[in-house]
Amino acid sequence: MKLGLQIGYWGTGPLPETPALIRTAEDLGYESIWTAEAYGSDALTPLAWWGSATQRVKLGTSICQLSARSPSAMAMAAITLDHLSGGRLILGLGASGPQVVEGWYGDVYAKPLARTREYVEIIRKIVARDERVVHDGERYKIGLPGDSGLGKPLRSTVHPLRTDIPIYLGAEGPKNVAMTAEIADGWLALFYSKKMDKEYREQLAEGFARPGARQTADTFEVACTVPTIVHDDVEQAADAMRPFLALYVGGMGARDRNFHFDVFCRMGYEAEATKIQALYLDGNKAEAIAAVPTAMVEEICLIGPREKIRDELEEWKESCVTTLLVSGDENILRTMAELVL
Repeated sequence: MKLGLQIGYWGTGPLPETPALIRTAEDLGYESIWTAEAYGSDALTPLAWWGSATQRVKLGTSICQLSARSPSAMAMAAITLDHLSGGRLILGLGASGPQVVEGWYGDVYAKPLARTREYVEIIRKIVARDERVVHDGERYKIGLPGDSGLGKPLRSTVHPLRTDIPIYLGAEGPKNVAMTAEIADGWLALFYSKKMDKEYREQLAEGFARPGARQTADTFEVACTVPTIVHDDVEQAADAMRPFLALYVGGMGARDRNFHFDVFCRMGYEAEATKIQALYLDGNKAEAIAAVPTAMVEEICLIGPREKIRDELEEWKESCVTTLLVSGDENILRTMAELVL
């Protein structure tokens, strides 16, 4: 089991303690640091800025959103950051949801899996730099004449440091997880339940079995964000996470389309998730937060006394997760390093 530091995206602005946390994580032996983006801070700029002060840790995006950049722009950024970091980039990608894709980017959300497949294929072509890039897909058309009749195939002027940069995908639904195992090098899991490990393994195995799959179960990485709070009182620890879960289950989507909501329903919390969502979307956020049961928090987080977390980590080590992405203060980073590394 490896550890990564999940920095995520900013709230109202950057946290002043982040550079110190990154130094601590690298000193403690964390393998990677990760940034994210939603509709505020982007994932690449902070990763490059803070990553420039590191020497060893891998630099991951968890995630870069497909709608934020064309595949060509994403490949350019990946090649650039991989060069500047000495080959330490892990490119994490995700389709996001219709609220953000349409409401923030003004993009079309239709067919996210097919789009992701095309997007990854184009990036791999550009990074490989074997030939001028041509892609005639349903969503993306590159290297073709276009409306002007003047478009032509091009090849990156920059020679990539690595011609095969690892790509991880954020995925939640079973079909997306299976496709991730087929076309990617790793899975970025946001809400992972240990009791569903068998189902996750089956979904991944479906992808590994497809013709042309890049990895096997032995070489594929599963990096999972696991919020961790060390506290003698489990309920108080859960209180710190309830607003986060209420937001994602209740507010990150519409009543009939919220992928995070669906994940918790598959875990067995449909009644609880439905109540949280109804309260949240009706504007009763405080009640929605209070409606998040402690068991739901414990399903995807590590909370409570050090001894409880130590015992629960044994289940995580037996799961298909290969890296725990931890967020928190220096004490949490040190505790997790002691328990895991």
